[in-house]
Amino acid sequence: MSVSHSSRLNKGVREQYMKLPQGGMVQVTYVWIDGTGEGVRCKTKTLDYEPKSVEEIPEWNFDGSSTFQAEGSNSDMYLVPVHMFRDPFCLDPNKLVMCEVLKYNRKAAETNLRHTCSKVMDLVRDHRPWFGMEQEYTLLGINGHPYGWPDNGFPGPQGPYYCGVGADKVYGRDIVECHYKACLYAGIKICGTNAEVMPSQWEFQVGPCEGIDMGDHLWMARYILHRVCEDFGVVATLDPKPMTGNWNGAGCHTNYSTDNMRNEAGLKYIEDAIEKLGKRHDYHICVYDPRGGKDNLRRLTGKHETSSIHEFSAGVANRGASIRIPRQVGQEGKGYFEDRRPAANCDPYAVTEAMIRTTILNETGNETKDYGN
Repeated sequence: MSVSHSSRLNKGVREQYMKLPQGGMVQVTYVWIDGTGEGVRCKTKTLDYEPKSVEEIPEWNFDGSSTFQAEGSNSDMYLVPVHMFRDPFCLDPNKLVMCEVLKYNRKAAETNLRHTCSKVMDLVRDHRPWFGMEQEYTLLGINGHPYGWPDNGFPGPQGPYYCGVGADKVYGRDIVECHYKACLYAGIKICGTNAEVMPSQWEFQVGPCEGIDMGDHLWMARYILHRVCEDFGVVATLDPKPMTGNWNGAGCHTNYSTDNMRNEAGLKYIEDAIEKLGKRHDYHICVYDPRGGKDNLRRLTGKHETSSIHEFSAGVANRGASIRIPRQVGQEGKGYFEDRRPAANCDPYAVTEAMIRTTILNETGNETKDYGN
């Protein structure tokens, strides 16, 4: 197996130091999205008190020229804490904090998509938008080859791996279970997990989350996933199509509802929202992966439980459609629907903002409206 050198270090020695008292001090790890729009970075600061809310955590800064976010001649960027979690690695009273990134002039960095998402969510607070996102990912060895796959070949064809049980069907369950427990400890609204169709591919679900919380919780869950994988010496990739050929890709299916959709006669509001989404398919494809649809072009082929990137479709219990209405929702006449188009490496702030702009704020076309400060 191709695992990192760091994972082979004696973890028992580490535990000796992790048990040492902190003398009333608290470690706060600041987490942010870097200039790729996909990677997460972190750095840790000592406070002489335990923060009880995110407002009690001070702003900080970092060198943006080393994270693809600034030039070296003007590289200081601001870290603005926005959501605090418990730290499952250093344990209580230590904290993890999700941060927005601001440039030297206090304007949002280019990959700080939370900034506009938060404004949009504030506008529609009365609609109580709920989201649940299904994050698929693939475990890779440090050599970039899927973890557990033969070094010079392929495993058997897809079929026995989805929700599979047994050493010949699942790879890396220890990582999945550790990640699950770490998210629960942190206070992330993780609600489930399962092995996926391709061997070494897994999924976890986060939600329901209301408004801006969806992006905050999913990004921190991703950070925790990467940290857990560090300990095991493997890599979690969110590439939407990590293996070419007859293998499933990786998405981030997004379940969505408003107060009206969840109440009696809600199916009418669901159908109205789907009609609006159908008229704005190209706009959504552009924001559903970090490369304007180029990543999803490899995944949304109309095969392997996907719709075609070139066409919009919707149906009850249809996993080959752009939008799936769960069968139970169709029977009860209320509930939610699932947008199956977002790629695994999407920015959840961008996805949830786009859904609100189209279905509640009634925007059309490929341009977005600026709602000011």
